[in-house]
Amino acid sequence: MDKKAKKRIEVLQQKLQKLRQQLAGARKQNDDPAELAQLERSVAETESELAKLREA
Repeated sequence: MDKKAKKRIEVLQQKLQKLRQQLAGARKQNDDPAELAQLERSVAETESELAKLREA
């Protein structure tokens, strides 16, 4: 794994942590169902990109 991939993994892990916190907050205060769905999609996309990077 090259330096660039390691940095990207690090950035994605930070992004994922932030998204999960936002998702937890959105679930507690469910004002906008569309926001909840969008956050869930973002988490799934970030997790899949992270998995692809780890495989390579």
